[in-house]
Amino acid sequence: MAGISASMVKELRERTGLGMMECKKALGEADGDVEIAIENLRKASGLKAAKKAGRTAADGVVAIKVADDNSYAAVVEVNSETDFAARDEGFTAFVNKILDKAFADKQADVTALMSGELEADREALVQKIGENITARRVAILEGGVIDGYVHSNNRIAVLTQLEGGDAELARDIAMHVAAVNPQVIKPEDMPTEIVDKEKEIIKAQPDMEGKPAEIVEKMMMGRINKFLKEGSLIEQPFVKDPEMKVGKLLSNAGASIQSFVRFEVGDGIEKESVDFADEVAAQVKASSKG
Repeated sequence: MAGISASMVKELRERTGLGMMECKKALGEADGDVEIAIENLRKASGLKAAKKAGRTAADGVVAIKVADDNSYAAVVEVNSETDFAARDEGFTAFVNKILDKAFADKQADVTALMSGELEADREALVQKIGENITARRVAILEGGVIDGYVHSNNRIAVLTQLEGGDAELARDIAMHVAAVNPQVIKPEDMPTEIVDKEKEIIKAQPDMEGKPAEIVEKMMMGRINKFLKEGSLIEQPFVKDPEMKVGKLLSNAGASIQSFVRFEVGDGIEKESVDFADEVAAQVKASSKG
């Protein structure tokens, strides 16, 4: 290791983004040849990326891009394991690259979008950051008037598609959707299985016990109607003016909402809960075997 200078380690770190000890080891195995060390690291990078893929990427960011004429837009979610990695400049640049390609190609299929260069970029970023990175989902809206809103921490992004109205109204509705998180546009859009499940829950509530079936049914329907209104965008009080429902806001502008897409980072992902002490102990045990 005597032939490995600090400047060689510095060069390899700058060119790969890897840690000092990993660079020292790579240079030692390459007899001090930086190019060979880089080649060896590239050969190993696929393995390293694959090894990281089992770890849950439940943090990250969302991002949107809207056409200048508001005729179409793209939204993406890209995950990392930690919030710290999600703030990395390389990670941000990677997210923007995915977003730009999705927007340019109008491509909502993540697998197709990530094939080729973007997958190679992802593997390189996994090696550099040391965390699993995943392009989780992409959505494209096209037609009508479209605009969007991203919450300031880049964890919630919404696109809304209107018929009629203007971009400002679409953006206001997107802000509402980000804040209130409606499940559907209209009460009748609520999936049957969700309604049936809610009915079961209501029927099992203590104040239903011992009441005649017709009374239970009447009470249940009242609560179901309330549940449907609370979960439906057009029935919700507008977040910037609670005296007005979203549906009324739209009709006043001669507009209607066609669709919305709401991405919240990590929504639906079960994040692994690993005790830090246990994780360190497992790493020590693994290294002692080597």
